[in-house]
Amino acid sequence: MAIIKTEAIVLKRYDLRETSLLVTFFTRDFGKVSGELKGIRAEPGKFASPVEVFSHNEIIFYQKRNSSVHLVSQCDLKDGFIPIKQHIGCITSASMIVELLDGIMPQEDKNEEVFNLAVSALSGLTSAYSEKILTVFKIKLLALSGFKPHLDSCVSCGSSVASAAMPKFSLKMGGLLCQRCFPKDNAARPIFKGTVATILHIERNDLKSNLTLGMNPQIKKELDLVLNSFLNFHLGRELKSQRSINKLGIAGALS
Repeated sequence: MAIIKTEAIVLKRYDLRETSLLVTFFTRDFGKVSGELKGIRAEPGKFASPVEVFSHNEIIFYQKRNSSVHLVSQCDLKDGFIPIKQHIGCITSASMIVELLDGIMPQEDKNEEVFNLAVSALSGLTSAYSEKILTVFKIKLLALSGFKPHLDSCVSCGSSVASAAMPKFSLKMGGLLCQRCFPKDNAARPIFKGTVATILHIERNDLKSNLTLGMNPQIKKELDLVLNSFLNFHLGRELKSQRSINKLGIAGALS
């Protein structure tokens, strides 16, 4: 078994047998991995981290060749993001970040850009731009993971949609439709060009520079609707964290 050392964000954890934990991590060097921490519930001091969800750690694990669950021998806390836990809105936003990572990212597929994005997003949740973090994170994650909607041209025929007064967005086909292709999805809905332009701008710029981007309330509302609908449709379910955000009335779009 290879011995691996890497940084990791805790996505979820479950009790395993009487004394251990089964943890899903998103790591810098190996993507999403599952690991067993033996004996941690019986001896919490055995590891230098409480291994809490969305915490940032440094782990050492033994990479098993014949199993998808590896043995974690060491877990040291780098950042527990304590300020996040002092505000329910930040907690639900952090929960969505890790739920999206778990739902979108494939098992053991390295994506260092996504890892850096996630750490930056979690770090920024208690900043002055906290309301913008989650929406920017969603758009950037979709772009960096290859899961993004097709917005550069018509998803069906590839023609330009620039001349359309208002193109339509097809959840089923995963992108914009030009006027000629509207009949290919009767459920496609009109989308403002400003919403499309905002998504494309965020995709092409880093997290920090996107935080100063502003928009009118109409674009803000549509952007949140399109992103959440796209995620729910392609994941095949509504995110638990999104339900919590909806109940709390927390804005997920840019302000």
